[in-house]
Amino acid sequence: MARTDRLMRLMDTLRRLPAPVTADRLATETGVSRRQLYRDIATLRAGGALIDGEAGLGYTLTEDSALPPQSFSRLEIEALVLGLSGLDQLADPALSEAGQNAIARIIATLPDRQARQAMNTILRNFRRPDDRPPVTVDMDLLRHALWEEVSVTFRYTDLRDQVSEREVWPLAMSYGEGNLMLLGHCRVRLDYRLFHVSRIENLALGQDSFRPRRVAMVREFAETRGQYPRRNSV
Repeated sequence: MARTDRLMRLMDTLRRLPAPVTADRLATETGVSRRQLYRDIATLRAGGALIDGEAGLGYTLTEDSALPPQSFSRLEIEALVLGLSGLDQLADPALSEAGQNAIARIIATLPDRQARQAMNTILRNFRRPDDRPPVTVDMDLLRHALWEEVSVTFRYTDLRDQVSEREVWPLAMSYGEGNLMLLGHCRVRLDYRLFHVSRIENLALGQDSFRPRRVAMVREFAETRGQYPRRNSV
C-alpha cells in the first residue's frame, strides 16, 4: 500500500472507531505492523494532526488539520447519517466501509454540538438487507472501469441461462429490485443493456476507451428508454 493511502486509511480509522483506539486495533485495521503504526502516528503528528495517547493507552484524534470546519443544519445531519447507513443494505462491503469512513470524516469537521447531534440522530434505517444474489465479481475492478471509462469483458449467463462472451462499455450501476445491475453499451449487440452483476463471470478490463462519452450516453439512455426499465435487462 502506498504511503499516502496508508496514512489516509489510518486517519479514517481514527475518525471512525470509538476512542481511544489501541495500537493493536489500529495496526489490524490498517494492515501494518505495530512498529510501522508508531512511525505513521509520528508522521501524522508532524503533519499537524493532534493525536492524544501513546502505546499501551490507545490513541484519540482530537483535532484533524486535514479537514476544514463544516457546518450543517440538524436535518442535514440526519439526512447524511441516514443515507450513508443505508449502504449496509447493498451487500458491498467496500462501499459500506467507504460510507462509514465518509460519515466519520464529516463528523470530525463539525463543531462539538453538531458532532453530538450526529452521534445521536433520531432517524434510523431498520430495513433488513435485501435478499440479493451473491456478487462474485471484483467490484473494485468494475468501479475502476466505470470511473476510467474503459471497456470490460466478461462471460454472461442471461435470464434464459444462455451463455455468451461480451465486451461492454460500462456506464453506471443501479441498486434496486433485489439486484445489482450494470448499465452498459454492449459492443456485441451495439445497444444498451442492463446486466445482472451476479450473472457476470471472468470480469476483466478491455482495451477500448470511450472517454469522454459516458455521461452523454447515460443521458441518452435515460431520455430514450426511461430510468433503467425492466424490459432492457438481459
